[in-house]
Amino acid sequence: MKKLLFIFNPRSGREQIKSSLADILDIMVKNNFDVTVHTTQARGDCTEVVADRACEFDRIIVSGGDGTLDEAVTGMMRSRIKVPIGYIPAGSTNDFGSSLGIDKDMIHAAEIAICGRPYPIDVGKLNSRNFVYVAAFGVFTEVSYQTSQDMKNMFGRAAYILEGIKQLRDIPSYSMQVEYDGNVLYDEFIYGMVTNSKSVGGFRSIISGDVDLSDGLFEVTLIRNPRNPIEMSEILNCLTTGRRDSEMLYSFQTSEIRFKSTEEVPWTTDGEFGGKASESLVKNEHKALDIMVEHDSSISYNN
Repeated sequence: MKKLLFIFNPRSGREQIKSSLADILDIMVKNNFDVTVHTTQARGDCTEVVADRACEFDRIIVSGGDGTLDEAVTGMMRSRIKVPIGYIPAGSTNDFGSSLGIDKDMIHAAEIAICGRPYPIDVGKLNSRNFVYVAAFGVFTEVSYQTSQDMKNMFGRAAYILEGIKQLRDIPSYSMQVEYDGNVLYDEFIYGMVTNSKSVGGFRSIISGDVDLSDGLFEVTLIRNPRNPIEMSEILNCLTTGRRDSEMLYSFQTSEIRFKSTEEVPWTTDGEFGGKASESLVKNEHKALDIMVEHDSSISYNN
């Protein structure tokens, strides 16, 4: 029999996996998998388990929020092997799952994780830390990891908004030199994100244009520091409509980008704290991992 490691976060998304757990395990067993189950015990636990035990299994399936998937991918990258990963979304948002065409129906997601096809995805690397779909700095980036799990379970996406309102009183900005593909930018930014996803924070309009998860390129958005309410209004309009023809935004694609600042800049990666640094290098690791998607999925990739 094929061996499968099933790791799930029992607290993610109002603990909804409890009502589906028996059905999910039944799907795995009926498809001839010998299943080992592990419930996450603390932050970072999923990473350690995958890094240590990936070589023992033919498939690894994780269930939880985007942070749990981030931990699984980080563990797989550390293991230096390439076991296909299945994902059953169970968090407050479902950014990367949506990009993969995996909805929040847990039974359907389990069927995809078991019976789907492997799809190669790019993996990001911020300095020494891997990420699945976003590395970001600036306003609101602390919201995702400062919002408690209890708040997320009780209020869902509204919990992020409530936490974010606290940061509106004093918006930080960072003077930076940004280098990519022979270009150099000098400016002051309140926000920046390097993404490989069709949405961030559940909002699709933030990222414009076509997104290919395996093209070796990131989508980059940098927001300049507004000097008056009119410029702030312009920024909000761009973010809610997907416009990119504004002097308040830089928007481009690249496979590698370097940020330099005179002060340490705190980052978030896939909703978790990504460390502080005055200089950060973000690189695209092309088609580094395989994620399970539906056989008839419209997702395609460059050969």
